[in-house]
Amino acid sequence: HSTVDATVATANAGLAVIAAADAMCCAIAGERFRGDDHRHAAECLGQVTGDTACAGALRDLIDLKDASHYGVRNVQVRNATRAVRKATQLVDAAAARVRG
Repeated sequence: HSTVDATVATANAGLAVIAAADAMCCAIAGERFRGDDHRHAAECLGQVTGDTACAGALRDLIDLKDASHYGVRNVQVRNATRAVRKATQLVDAAAARVRG
């Protein structure tokens, strides 16, 4: 896999975790974080769900967001693999919460 593929995969993982966090917050609290700093969204997710693992996964992927979305630098394959794994965990958690 190339670093371009890894960067794109990481960008998609970042979008997935933001959407999953929004879905969980809406399902539980009826609202989602709205603001420019997605790191605050991780705090909000942790407060709403009480799930520090989900909040941490969101925070970790937010840290890679600038690199993957804005071309600041290419993302290494090992970081992309980690990002996709964390995104999968958060999306699965969101699906479980939304389904009830």
